[in-house]
Amino acid sequence: MSLYKYRLHGPPLPAILPAVMNAKEACDSPFVRTDGYPTLPAMVDAYQASGRYVLLRQEALADLGSSAEAVKKAVRRLVCKRRLAVPRRGFFVIVPVEYRDAGAPPASWFIDALMKFHRRPYYVGLLSAAALHGAAHEQPQEFQVVTQGQLRPAVAGRARIRFFTKRGVKHTPTVEVKTETGTMRVSTPEATALDVLRYPLGAGHLGNIVTVLSELAERIDPERLADVARSEGELSVAQRLGYLLDQVGAPHVVGSLESFVSKQHPRYVRRRPERSARGVPKNARWHVLVNEEVETEA
Repeated sequence: MSLYKYRLHGPPLPAILPAVMNAKEACDSPFVRTDGYPTLPAMVDAYQASGRYVLLRQEALADLGSSAEAVKKAVRRLVCKRRLAVPRRGFFVIVPVEYRDAGAPPASWFIDALMKFHRRPYYVGLLSAAALHGAAHEQPQEFQVVTQGQLRPAVAGRARIRFFTKRGVKHTPTVEVKTETGTMRVSTPEATALDVLRYPLGAGHLGNIVTVLSELAERIDPERLADVARSEGELSVAQRLGYLLDQVGAPHVVGSLESFVSKQHPRYVRRRPERSARGVPKNARWHVLVNEEVETEA
């Protein structure tokens, strides 16, 4: 079976090079060695020229006609020259000259290809999604992705990708966002708001969460928010989100969410689950034990 079936998108490299080359043309071409196969640096250049910034090990083995060890050494040389970055074994990111100092282009350039490589459903979420929706006063220090099953963090140059696990990732509403190399899936503002409460360790301290929610609130559709909360079925997350949206002065977006929550006859939940709730105030609207004060960051 041809290894070309593993290609992420676009034509195989032979379609980029001349389809038929005689011996003289092969010797004269800057893309190939004198034995008729392309070198890895030339292959990388050709991919970039065609708008591709990802190269797989299987593709290199198929197109170069070299041994696995030779390809491995060629990759190492290009990594040393900051021409390639390797966030995963067998998955290479092509580094254009403007990103040599950073060691790799932004994660948005290759996240869709990386998740296809892993064969995992995904979406860009949490603070990274909030920033893309214009609701982050500072750029997240890591690129946050929600997927099915555990994945260790991926690093390419200065880009660090952190993965969060979610069972129903396929059912979370997303939008396609254009990137410099194609598109990527990003959670909607409503799903992002719920995830910020679902994964507090990824969203930062409470002040940061509140600031993000206050900026995200104007992009939230009340009906869609209730629909997402209903479909994801985590009542305690919906309660905490509703409470915080009230605190940031966005009661206009929580009417439908409140209706959904009240019909579930919720129990009281701690605003901060790991803290004691003995003797703390109770918020009757959302059935939240307020064991942490809310302060918006300046």
